[in-house]
Amino acid sequence: MTASRRLGVSVMPLESRRELILNLAMSADRLGYDAFFLPETWSWDITVILGEIAARTQRITLGTSVLGIWGRTSATIAMAAATLAAASGGRFVLGLGTSTPQLAEGLHDVPFTAPIGRMRRIVSQVRALLGGERIPLMATSASRSLKLNLPPLPRIPIYLAALGAGATRLAGEVGDAWLSFLYPASRLDVGIALLREGAAHAGHPDTVPLIMPTIATAVAANGAAARQSAAWVVAFYVTNMGALYRESLIRLGFGKEVDAIIAANTPKVTGIVPLEAEALLDEVSVYGTPDDARRRLARWYAAGATMPVLLLPPNMTSEEMSLNLGTFR
Repeated sequence: MTASRRLGVSVMPLESRRELILNLAMSADRLGYDAFFLPETWSWDITVILGEIAARTQRITLGTSVLGIWGRTSATIAMAAATLAAASGGRFVLGLGTSTPQLAEGLHDVPFTAPIGRMRRIVSQVRALLGGERIPLMATSASRSLKLNLPPLPRIPIYLAALGAGATRLAGEVGDAWLSFLYPASRLDVGIALLREGAAHAGHPDTVPLIMPTIATAVAANGAAARQSAAWVVAFYVTNMGALYRESLIRLGFGKEVDAIIAANTPKVTGIVPLEAEALLDEVSVYGTPDDARRRLARWYAAGATMPVLLLPPNMTSEEMSLNLGTFR
């Protein structure tokens, strides 16, 4: 893996050991990774954790991947982004996503309705606020619109997570980068075509977002152990995180593999990806011995990724964390 190839790192939402997250970010900074992202979860407030990381790192870009749009208003998102940009010396990027119905409704108690329309409104309002403008009010109209009481800010990039066609086109219209997850490497061209459609619709056909797939990653001295770890992550998302990822993979041509994973994890989730779904595991993850993992990662650059983001599994030991990070840098 050449140092010139941009590479980010993240950690699965199930990882809630705060000190490990901080150490992971600091290690990534020292090793020369380009970016460190935290997904919003149902444990710590990641904007606060990223503030801690900003104080403990020097050069690495920090971002949310992603901040859900159901639990915060446009104003609170903009204020958090402005604060993190200042605290990090301009190293912060704002990743937004529609999340899932389970998290929106089961945690935030907010109906999951018209997610693409809500995302468009949130991005428009956040950009206006971060640009020093008054918020364009869309849900209310009787009040005088306000702006942030802050000095002018450098432009903060906004990255959008998307899987479906409409959301991906929107990322092409208004996003600085496209964050995908469980999106097969051989189908990246499908997403890139949708991004181009969105960019053309918005009047900037030559300006397409960065391509930043998040990839389940597991490296071990024993290749079988690495496969088992990567398979557990993939099986967890296919079986436990609602219909979003299953439906996306089916649309992209992996229906038989999805069915095989569901069957292997019924009635109890075992974290198994059977051999019948091996093609899908190879398409959405990077795993194996260090040499095998580097070879698998190279396919993502060849498929068009600008900066892949390695999603590390939860419950790593410090030795496993060091091996996973050191393999690619």
